[in-house]
Amino acid sequence: MAIQKILCCCGSGLGSSLMVEMQIQDVLNELGVSGVEVEHSTVSDVTPGAADLFIVARDLEDFIAGIPEDEKIVLSNILDKDEMKEKLTEKFGL
Repeated sequence: MAIQKILCCCGSGLGSSLMVEMQIQDVLNELGVSGVEVEHSTVSDVTPGAADLFIVARDLEDFIAGIPEDEKIVLSNILDKDEMKEKLTEKFGL
């Protein structure tokens, strides 16, 4: 599956998901990955097909339980750029 759209989700769709979106864009640039749309939203917008990859914090994992494992990243710490880079590297097969 080619990842063309990533959706970062939090409870309100404003604070932490926006921070994660900016961090993802930085990491993708570091990895040399381009052409990927990154957006932020609420967990209520998580529906199969809304994105190729969904990213949430560990406390919201239950909200995306219906999404297949290969289409999601659950972060233990949304501020840990190394964790983000490791998990994105794995998902992109780099």
